[in-house]
Amino acid sequence: MASAISNRYYDRVISVTRNSLLIIGLLIVATVLVTVTKSKLDSLRARIAQTDATQVSINEQFRQLECLSKNIYWEAANEPFEGKVAVAQVTLNRVESGRFGKDVCAVVYQKNVIYEKMICQFSWVCESNHKIKPIYPKHYAESEEVAKKVYFEKFRLPSLNNALYYHATYVRPGWKKEKIAQIGQHIFYKE
Repeated sequence: MASAISNRYYDRVISVTRNSLLIIGLLIVATVLVTVTKSKLDSLRARIAQTDATQVSINEQFRQLECLSKNIYWEAANEPFEGKVAVAQVTLNRVESGRFGKDVCAVVYQKNVIYEKMICQFSWVCESNHKIKPIYPKHYAESEEVAKKVYFEKFRLPSLNNALYYHATYVRPGWKKEKIAQIGQHIFYKE
């Protein structure tokens, strides 16, 4: 009888031990699965957040293109192709510098108040007489084509890689900046 109790006790201990090890094993597997899954999801969320920050929607790209087209049109509508490219390139150089605005539209419409006077980076933005719609559709179409080449195709004039400023030849701002080129009716400068 003692032997029968001993065998039943032994069988019970084995059964409890086996079940305990099975439960512990399942808990370890579940913990590993949760940890790995959480790690993978965190990694995926980080990649998605990074991708979202660097990708620009098609609507936003067209808005940026429109801002660039308007700036080319109002600043250089009567300029030759190189003059239009130069204005576009300065605009994009300012975006890339990070000191003038985070994107094309922010650069184009940037305004500063100096001695209680509103100063625009591009004169047409502050002038109240410019129209919402371009006056000369042919010139605007040319400006759009140049904007596409410069914005999407990265077309650049090598001499203006560092240009951040320009003014019309009939203006004398007295800047202490290094002149790097004159194209059409604009003189271009770097810092």
